[in-house]
Amino acid sequence: MKRHHKMPFGAECRDDGSVRFRLWAPAARRVELILTGAKHSTSIPLEERPQGWFELITDAAKPGTQYRFRIDDAQEVPDPASRFQPRDVHGPSQVIDPEGFDWRDDGWPSHPWEEAVVYELHVGAFTPSGKFSALRTRLDYLAELGITAIELMPVADFPGKRDWGYDGVFPFAPDSTYGRPEDLKKFIQSAHNHGIMVLLDVVYNHFGPEGNYLNSYAPQFFTDQHRTPWGNAINFDGAASRAVRDFFIHNAIYWLTEYHFDGLRLDAVNEIHDNSTPHFLTELAEEARKAIEPDRHVHLILENELNQAHHLRRSKQCKAELYNAQWNDDIHHALHVLITGERDGYYSDYSDNSVARLGRCLCEGFDFQGEISLYRNGQTRGERTTGLPPSAFVSFLQNHDQVGNRAFGERITTIADPRAVRAAVAILLLAPSPPLLFMGEEFGTESPFLFFCDLEKSLAPAVAAGRRNEFARFARFNDPAAREGIPDPNAAATFKASKLDWSDLAQPRHQEWWKFYRELLKLRSQHIVPRLSGSCVMKANYEVQESLSLSAHWEFPDRSKLTLLTNLGADAISGITIPHAQMIYASKEVNDNTLKEGTLPAWSVVWFLES
Repeated sequence: MKRHHKMPFGAECRDDGSVRFRLWAPAARRVELILTGAKHSTSIPLEERPQGWFELITDAAKPGTQYRFRIDDAQEVPDPASRFQPRDVHGPSQVIDPEGFDWRDDGWPSHPWEEAVVYELHVGAFTPSGKFSALRTRLDYLAELGITAIELMPVADFPGKRDWGYDGVFPFAPDSTYGRPEDLKKFIQSAHNHGIMVLLDVVYNHFGPEGNYLNSYAPQFFTDQHRTPWGNAINFDGAASRAVRDFFIHNAIYWLTEYHFDGLRLDAVNEIHDNSTPHFLTELAEEARKAIEPDRHVHLILENELNQAHHLRRSKQCKAELYNAQWNDDIHHALHVLITGERDGYYSDYSDNSVARLGRCLCEGFDFQGEISLYRNGQTRGERTTGLPPSAFVSFLQNHDQVGNRAFGERITTIADPRAVRAAVAILLLAPSPPLLFMGEEFGTESPFLFFCDLEKSLAPAVAAGRRNEFARFARFNDPAAREGIPDPNAAATFKASKLDWSDLAQPRHQEWWKFYRELLKLRSQHIVPRLSGSCVMKANYEVQESLSLSAHWEFPDRSKLTLLTNLGADAISGITIPHAQMIYASKEVNDNTLKEGTLPAWSVVWFLES
């Protein structure tokens, strides 16, 4: 089976063997195609078209041909819609024929979102070689663990040999450090053969600081009417924004169709600024869903600091009209405060009533639903979540941000009591909301995950200084001298330290962690997932029984009832009412005697299910 998303820009292979090149360059007077050969280069002018477009159809290029565009007889630039950059961000683009890959997973229906157990990973740090091809060797492992969806951190071409991926500059080109486009397609196909979905993290709020040439010939891509942490915003609502919106909408459809990804996670959409109607996020979701076969499950997930619940609305049939879910930072922050005691920085908003905040997240999704955030200088944050199912909120104890945005990239097992970590994991993996794991957490890895990049020498010092200054609001790093000890993101050693150490799995304590996660995911698959389908209307409530004791209750459409009892403190709590229902999970500290006495030991979790 062939999969080819035909785009109105970039290099498109045509049925007659020619290649069509198209570039939006509204600030250019003249554009030439430069074909790079082994011994010499060929220059062919593009014809000017209305509204800033330049176009050429030629049989002088074919799949594998490397090319650039020359702007106004001066600067040579890669194609912003390049499907592949074999020599990194400053090198030539390469013509790729998507129909050169023969897909063999046309019977793959994907999974309903309610079945999602997401495993987030960084391609370069997950395996020793850091290649797409190496990911395939771990699919049996992930399937056995109980993972139903792999989420790749961004793979769009970035500068240098290592990067988190959020500073990519060629959104359509898988980074050559990881392999070629067909290597990524082979991985996705193999994942589907293992019954695992593959999701991709995409960045539509900025371009990285190195390798982005758009300002030189298409400054209309950006606007000074809105500002982001990276400078002028992407132009989604100003003059000439139609071409910009189409660029990113086609990018989403491209990954979902040509690469057969099962979904996308949109990074930090709170930094996508658009005062027009329809909002860019609405248009993107609507157009992406129109482009997908009606019987195929495709999932769109947001990261959105603003907690805008309206993006997650459901139809009367409980289908996601726009986005399936949002990463729920609130539940992470509340749990993190409870099990680590850390309360500075953005954790300050969760330092009071932490157990109640956790309960609200478990039963309602967001904690902040219009309340004032003191950390955000008194601004209100969030919208009401009434009518949204638990599947609209992705829960996690670790992810790339919450580990990697720590100064030293510490894993939760190195900063919290292992009993507390086990309790938090037992809560998240059996609660109705879809859980997300970050690579290695399932075997209790102690390998840090640090912020790393490989920028040119002129940018590297500023990035290192900026990284260190981010922590000035944390008490531990008030002193500039303390911040100097934070690892340099550009150092190769920083990336090397962030690679998973798979030899840990040979050690008994790491095997114990893995078995613990596997047991919980089996229980989730057996008892929780079958009850989640069509669960838009679900009664849920919680009670704080003692200062650190929580009970939470859910009633599913089939009238079965799920109950959580937990003690998130270091001392036992008595006087707890125990439900008359089947116990499906209990921490190892819990036994028949403690339950008869109505006692919850320190850091304990018990789950009950009444069918």
